[in-house]
Amino acid sequence: MTSLCEIKVPDVGNVAEIDVVEVLIKPGDVVVLEQTVATLETDKASMELPSSATGTVQQVYIKPGDKVSEGSLIATVLANAEQASEAKPEEPMQSLPEASPVVEQKEGRAVVQVPPVTVMPEPDQATDAGKTPHASPSVRLFARELGVDIGKVMAGSGRKGRILKEDIKNFVKKVMVEGVVGGGIPRIPAVDFTQFGDTETLKLSKIKRLTGQNLTRVWLNLPMVTYHEEADITDMEAFRLELNAEKSKDEVKITGLMFIVKALVAAMQQFPSFNASLSSDGESLILKKYFNIGIAVDTPNGLVVPVLRDVNAKSINQLAVELAEKSAKARQGKLLPADMQGGCITISSLGGIGGTAFTPIVNAPEVAILGITRAKMQPVWNGQEFVPRLMLPLDLTYDHRVIDGAEGARFMAVVKQNLSDIRRLLL
Repeated sequence: MTSLCEIKVPDVGNVAEIDVVEVLIKPGDVVVLEQTVATLETDKASMELPSSATGTVQQVYIKPGDKVSEGSLIATVLANAEQASEAKPEEPMQSLPEASPVVEQKEGRAVVQVPPVTVMPEPDQATDAGKTPHASPSVRLFARELGVDIGKVMAGSGRKGRILKEDIKNFVKKVMVEGVVGGGIPRIPAVDFTQFGDTETLKLSKIKRLTGQNLTRVWLNLPMVTYHEEADITDMEAFRLELNAEKSKDEVKITGLMFIVKALVAAMQQFPSFNASLSSDGESLILKKYFNIGIAVDTPNGLVVPVLRDVNAKSINQLAVELAEKSAKARQGKLLPADMQGGCITISSLGGIGGTAFTPIVNAPEVAILGITRAKMQPVWNGQEFVPRLMLPLDLTYDHRVIDGAEGARFMAVVKQNLSDIRRLLL
């Protein structure tokens, strides 16, 4: 006995519009349960859509370039009764988020939630005073998420002048291109590189393009300062090695990053402005009572930022296990949008690669980000002689609208003390 099963877009976490990037099946193909049938992409994630049935594809309803949403019909599959009974219920689609702006001034590398852009419209773009623009609730929500005053958008391209999402996007593009944000910055002129030799053009993914735009918005909107410091982690590292020596080979080992997370949260508890965000109008500071830390994780698709939640209430061992699990999910492309949301401050570590210092970009609406490079043994004067100590470079970038230089230095002094003498974390 056979039955016709429908493959639909599952719950992707309040995403209204999803681009179809690639379709991997055609009528007549035989698919199995959980086989990838299409690749979808949102503004924040690239997603593999699994088959919810085993059988023969009857009809495919999408093609590359289409836009779908939760519940959209992707394909129908003719399955026998046994196959249909084995089909799993649809689960939330697993995704790989866009990179947040947590590292240097290069595209892509960051992470999960990127900040909205607040744009100041040109005078001639304002609608008539008191006139309410025509737009659906979803379009108004979309405009608010981007920080766009919909009343300043010119007449829409929809029926009877209704404002559409494309009109909002075009408005943002226009103000970015014309330099309304950033004080009239001129565009870099185009260059024909073929005159110098052979070239190849690779189209950027949607995620990389949007990440680049968001990095630019953060760079133009936030007055950022980076403070460089070094912490003596000799004793901390010795203690970490002792703890790991006591663990069995199946237990998750503790990395130095776990102590840094704890030291950072302890400092945030002393300096609440580091655990805050500016209101959208820039008039108020929103202080957070929770302590969630974003950790930049390197994956084949770039850097993503899973969030460790309620760090203040968890032990070093609990955090090590949680980070190991989320890092594995990130490398497999299985992080959900919820896994990257709600961060209070971000840590971007290049210690496994090298370097002596760098300038990470704040992951707005957070107000600070901590960069880490590789620790190394250095001679340190103890008052009588030079002794070898393991020194860890730290780079703190912060939003100068919220944090001044003295506060930033004091904050880093506490982080440094916590790392140099981890007994302070018990206080």
